[in-house]
Amino acid sequence: MIRVLFFGPVADHIDTREMNIEFSSGMTLQDVVAMITAQYPTVFDIVSFIAVNQKQVHDHKTQLSDNDVVALLAKFSGG
Repeated sequence: MIRVLFFGPVADHIDTREMNIEFSSGMTLQDVVAMITAQYPTVFDIVSFIAVNQKQVHDHKTQLSDNDVVALLAKFSGG
């Protein structure tokens, strides 16, 4: 199982804080992105940071393993 966490404006945008996606052998981050986009077509308009197991990831071809945690965050602002 891949656990996907949504933070801040991303969670507000789709009205959920997390979801689980069934893991399959050879799964990549791109597969997860595609599944989320299918459910929430505009969510990646505000996602600016993706982490896998608490490490920022830029390559959507990153291989995932069972029980990985993917986090999606938007830019934060404040003063």
